[in-house]
Amino acid sequence: MARRRERAEPPVYGERTAATPAEGAVHAAPTRGADVPGEHALWEDRTRIHLQPVAAPSILGLFGFAGATMMVGAWQAGWYGNALTPLALWPFALTFGGLAQFLAGMWAYRARDGLATAVHGMWGAFWLAWGLLFLLISTGAYPAALAPIRGNVNEGFAFWWVALAVITGLCALAALGSNLVVALLLMCLAAGAGFTSAGFWAPSTWALDVGGWLLVASAVLALYAAAAMMMENTMGRTILPLFRTRAKGNMPGRRGVRPLEYRFGEPGVKIGQ
Repeated sequence: MARRRERAEPPVYGERTAATPAEGAVHAAPTRGADVPGEHALWEDRTRIHLQPVAAPSILGLFGFAGATMMVGAWQAGWYGNALTPLALWPFALTFGGLAQFLAGMWAYRARDGLATAVHGMWGAFWLAWGLLFLLISTGAYPAALAPIRGNVNEGFAFWWVALAVITGLCALAALGSNLVVALLLMCLAAGAGFTSAGFWAPSTWALDVGGWLLVASAVLALYAAAAMMMENTMGRTILPLFRTRAKGNMPGRRGVRPLEYRFGEPGVKIGQ
């Protein structure tokens, strides 16, 4: 009696049933589109990409930075005001230069712009702290004798500017790979922070004057950069050039490869601003 050969019925894939990644691995096919669904096909069937468009956060961040830095820098350079002027400036610096810019830094994180995240996050936090300091002084919760005043030594406040100068200088180097306007802005800003630190450390009124001038210069460049980005967004083309730089290839010293993601992230998703 001939032995009857049993043959397993081929699986039917007309109806899609739930499968775990482990089950998909058992029936893995070498390529997508084969008769048997592979692990990659199962992964694609269960992947959902939620796209959330993000406007350029640096438009708000740069305008907030420019507003606070120009007013405080001009006061520091001796263009106007007196020792009591910061008591009138701190609400604007706290909200526009601090809060608005810090939020722009967090939105820049959503836009995957590491440089803007660092710059707006750092300077937004600084203006929040600057405004909070003079808020405490104005309410009497902080000794007025320890307030930063032109011509007085204040080593603690000088260290604020040391940290800002160092980190902003590093950001300026990184900005050379993005656009030259932002790089020049950050160079002026780092130098201005350095002179301001020296002015409160020595003390030195001329160093504070130079630092104030450089802070105003960086604010003017920030206004230009923010206006250029805003006009490009509204008009769909370049109106004011930012002198962007482009990295080509993956040679040493240029933009590195991204082996685990698409060149520009997910399809249809723009990285940066």
